[in-house]
Amino acid sequence: MGHLNSTPSGGPVIPAAPTLHEDRPKGKSKWWLWVIILLAVGFGVWHFRGSTTGAQTPGSSQKGGRGGMNQIPPVAVATSRRGDLPVYYEGLGTVTAFNTVTVHTRVDGQLMSVAFKEGQIVHQGDLLLEIDPRPYQVQLEQAEGQMAHDQAALRDAQVNSDRYQQLWKDQVISKQQFDTQVATVDQFQGSLKSDQSAIDNAKLQLIYCRITAPITGRIGLRLVDAGNIVHAADTTGLLVITQLQPIAVISTLPQDQLQVVYKKLRADAHLPVEAYDRDDTTKIASGMLLTIDNQIDSTTGTYKLKSVFSNEDNALFPNQFVNIHLLVDMQRGLTIVPAAAIQRGPTGSYVYVLQPDGKTVKIQQVNIALTVGNNVGIDKGLNPNQVVVTDGLDKLQDGSKVDIIGGNGQGPSNSSGDTQGGAGGKPQAGAAKKSGKNGGGQPQN
Repeated sequence: MGHLNSTPSGGPVIPAAPTLHEDRPKGKSKWWLWVIILLAVGFGVWHFRGSTTGAQTPGSSQKGGRGGMNQIPPVAVATSRRGDLPVYYEGLGTVTAFNTVTVHTRVDGQLMSVAFKEGQIVHQGDLLLEIDPRPYQVQLEQAEGQMAHDQAALRDAQVNSDRYQQLWKDQVISKQQFDTQVATVDQFQGSLKSDQSAIDNAKLQLIYCRITAPITGRIGLRLVDAGNIVHAADTTGLLVITQLQPIAVISTLPQDQLQVVYKKLRADAHLPVEAYDRDDTTKIASGMLLTIDNQIDSTTGTYKLKSVFSNEDNALFPNQFVNIHLLVDMQRGLTIVPAAAIQRGPTGSYVYVLQPDGKTVKIQQVNIALTVGNNVGIDKGLNPNQVVVTDGLDKLQDGSKVDIIGGNGQGPSNSSGDTQGGAGGKPQAGAAKKSGKNGGGQPQN
């Protein structure tokens, strides 16, 4: 408490001012305000979470909905069926013209006219080019004139030979003179044969002045224009013709697959071949295997095959890269399921099979014999008409309950008995592959 100061004269008492070093009374702590704020925030958070979790989203159920902890996973299913799957050997190929002709001139002269258009389809015997024929026409006339001269000389020699023969019989002339006249007749006869050869050669040169198509095919870009002087010794040709119908494809396969193909060829089997585009998705043409090469390429361990295609629609073009699918066999009597149904684990391949109650699934081990596109052929572990799960497999276990929400229940694509690959019968990339160590699309033993 403060003290009162008095004056010496005993006047009124005046309270003394507080000193700077006097301590003020401390106020009460406001910790209770912070407690109230924290309680209010906690109540707001609790109230917000309770309101959001309490409201059910559309489609939720008493089981907690599809996002709940007790969810029954939705799955799609398909029914297995019995069928056949083809075995394909696949390799890269290059389209090559069945015949390629580079047209050259066989005579020298000026190119007078070009009778074709670049890219035109021509037939054998069609006129392509014409070279100035006048020099060779002159040569023909000269040869014909020389032949007429020699024919007149021969007639004179023959008349004289007849006279000399009569004179020799009458012993007017000697035998030597008569023999000389006979030899003169023979010389003129030889000259006539030479003249005939000159005439034929001149006529041949005139024929060569008209250059015609040696084969039926498509013309490329012309290599020389009209007005140029061309020579038979020129290394570059005048144009190139490629035969497109039929057309060939040269492809390669690993040497491990040689014996199967070779045995088929020796048995006169007609092996179908299909050509697909570079993406191996679109079928371009169908043909037949023609032959195989007589040796294996030691640098790549592959051998070459030549296939022939009719190419009536000109879908194949020389030097085009394609994917070749060679049908070598047909696996029959397999149980076929979609590839999406196959799962793989430490013990091998398996599928989830729907049980008769229609609500639970069971793991069933299977042995894969062949995979072609989106279809898998199974030879052990699964029977036809069993329902397998194809989608929603990531949440399943042995004995899990399921909710069937999708799937046609009709099994793999292509409802016919013989399955020719994936959609539309096309073996997709990786088709004709067999499980196990013996890959390459060969059937399992």
